[in-house]
Amino acid sequence: MLKGIPNIISPDLLKTLHEMGHGDTLVIADGNFPAASCAKKLIRLDGHSVTDVLEAVLTLMPLDKTPHTDLVVMDTGTDKVPEIWREFENHADQLTKLERQAFYKAAQNAYCIVSTSEKALFANVLLTKGVL
Repeated sequence: MLKGIPNIISPDLLKTLHEMGHGDTLVIADGNFPAASCAKKLIRLDGHSVTDVLEAVLTLMPLDKTPHTDLVVMDTGTDKVPEIWREFENHADQLTKLERQAFYKAAQNAYCIVSTSEKALFANVLLTKGVL
């Protein structure tokens, strides 16, 4: 056991977060996201929500702050804002929306995708690792 590591962080995820360098990206994906077909590296955290995983990851990983801290989400294609985005906004200066196919391409280039059992739609978020 280690002190200060949230229980939701698996050993594989802890190792992955440590391996990532400045500018590397991580996707935390909902249960509908095609994680297995997109991922270079896939970590499954079944039974957990995107927001719980996001909060745990952010206790360990600094976000990139150039020029501001943002989280990237998949554009819904409508004016409707998914409720879960309000929770994401609590962890960043702003949310940046990427068109659906552009988000998939960014996910394919991500260092890792963490797949959750999140049921909310459009609950995928991309983070860029910053520096301490």
